[in-house]
Amino acid sequence: MAVPKRKTTPSKRNMRRAHDRLTPQLGVMCPECGAIKQPHHICNECGFYHGRSAIVVAKDDSSEQTPPHD
Repeated sequence: MAVPKRKTTPSKRNMRRAHDRLTPQLGVMCPECGAIKQPHHICNECGFYHGRSAIVVAKDDSSEQTPPHD
């Protein structure tokens, strides 16, 4: 079994971990509805991709529900 001969210094350890960070998620504006979406993906708000309707998105009818009780 391989065992290190010397303790790894914090400098060497941190240099090895330099590429382990998380990258921020990119977001672009949908040309159809203006919502933020991932590039090269179907828009979750309107269902369009590359100027064409790819899926039918169900509208949220939560605003048409009965008002809360007094």
